[in-house]
Amino acid sequence: MAGVVLENLSWKKLIILGVFLLVLLITFFLVGGLVAPKPSNVVTVLGTKCYDNGKKLNRSKWFVSRGIHKCEELQNLDPTDEMIVNKSITEKQVVFSFWLPGPRGGEERKMTPLFQNMLAVLQVDIEHSDKVPLSKNPVLQLDVRLGARDEGDDEDDWKQIASSVEDRNLQCTLEKGKGEGYLYDCELLQLFELGSISNHYYLVNIRLPVNFLKGYNVGIGKVVDISIHLIHQNGGFTIVWMSMKSVLFVMVLSLLIWFWRRIMQLGRPPNLLERTLFSLGVVMSILDCPIELLQLGVDIPFMLLLNDIRQGAFYAMLMSFWVIFAGEHIMDQTERNRLSLYWKHLSAIIFGSICLFVFDMCERGIQLKNPFFSIWVTSAGTKLALAFIILAGIAAGCYFLFLCYMIFCVMKNISAKKASLPTMSQLRRKYYLGVIYRFRFLMMATLVCAACTVVFFIMSQLNEGEWRWGDEDLSLEFTSAFFTGVFGMWNIYVCGLLSLYAPSHKTVVEIDSADGSTEENVQLTQLPTTPSETSALQALTSKAAQD
Repeated sequence: MAGVVLENLSWKKLIILGVFLLVLLITFFLVGGLVAPKPSNVVTVLGTKCYDNGKKLNRSKWFVSRGIHKCEELQNLDPTDEMIVNKSITEKQVVFSFWLPGPRGGEERKMTPLFQNMLAVLQVDIEHSDKVPLSKNPVLQLDVRLGARDEGDDEDDWKQIASSVEDRNLQCTLEKGKGEGYLYDCELLQLFELGSISNHYYLVNIRLPVNFLKGYNVGIGKVVDISIHLIHQNGGFTIVWMSMKSVLFVMVLSLLIWFWRRIMQLGRPPNLLERTLFSLGVVMSILDCPIELLQLGVDIPFMLLLNDIRQGAFYAMLMSFWVIFAGEHIMDQTERNRLSLYWKHLSAIIFGSICLFVFDMCERGIQLKNPFFSIWVTSAGTKLALAFIILAGIAAGCYFLFLCYMIFCVMKNISAKKASLPTMSQLRRKYYLGVIYRFRFLMMATLVCAACTVVFFIMSQLNEGEWRWGDEDLSLEFTSAFFTGVFGMWNIYVCGLLSLYAPSHKTVVEIDSADGSTEENVQLTQLPTTPSETSALQALTSKAAQD
């Protein structure tokens, strides 16, 4: 019986492989902690209050906050201001203009495709005033336009990307003891999200038209300023991230080809565990593939949605593999290699994945047509989104506990099989003890990988909604070390499984002699096997079950 590499590899080579993978894992954490900058960056741009002096509202005109075509600026929006009184300026003639990303150090900054994507969050400064009161749960209606241009274009050559009229629910509070002139503490509002950055500069124009008959922008209080918090991926992190993914893609794909060639050399069809492991390698390769590099030259607005789908497919495949991997070693019956045995577990994973996909399509999918759309803008949508995040975290925790239970059963089952070892010869007993120890270590590594994956998933869900809960610090990013480390851990885990669970070419097992001074080549007697068995551990389990 050839078995797998995990069982037939010498201890010396196995230790070298383990040390190499451990050093590689530490390297990924160090790259994130010492080399890569933080994953995302936040830029705050204060809106310029522009005056639309036309007799009729011209919604096709762009109002620019700086440059040679700078708009006529209003210093404040106080109704008693001399300029507002003299020119009889109404709220429809006030345009909040934002030139993104904004200057720094006296120099004009520009966006780059290395930023990958951007999210704009709106902060409204409302001053407490008895003359202009803030009603309870008011609705802020935004007449908003988004335009863009490149560095070589004329300063007035802004091309419209999208325009819309959107409603946002204001949630504002005022500290006790604060009165006239103090600002309310208002929750942040999502403005728009772009999945690709293909231009150097972006321009946002926002109007707050009041319609007393329909109740638009009535009771929103005294708006004094509006700011945009622009969140995008850090360009330096993108370079490190793409370099890391490119190396891992080549490594995993090479091991995957080698693994499948070993499977094809067998005189039998691949069993369930081998097919599942191969599928996991394929999905890992798809996730590693640095297709984001295409964004450096091509506008791909659906890249965020595509990345979410790749990430979700990997989560589903990884969880399915863990269930099958543990299940194939927990059963006492000899009949294996049937996917139908796991239909309950896989159905739950598939159902959860479909829910994730539908939820993501409701957000990212609609944003492909309207970047100002958000499921968080209504009370029902906010409750649904928060409920989804909470349920996703609970489901991930429950899955981890269930996996712990399965691994515990596997360990208990394997320990029970050790009762048959004393009846074997010394060399044979030593061989199977080594196999059991190696398998236990692999199961512990699986448990650690699962724990880190669940923590990463829960943190990503909390991070997704963090700013939506009014966090003023906007600490949206993980630490780079944790981000690159967990991603590297997934790849190392998959590479380790592909290496150790590939069919071994050895038919003779080398076992150290009792005194450790020499090595004896011992041909072990074949145990009764089924077509689905590939390892000595499975054969030992089958033999004990038959006895």
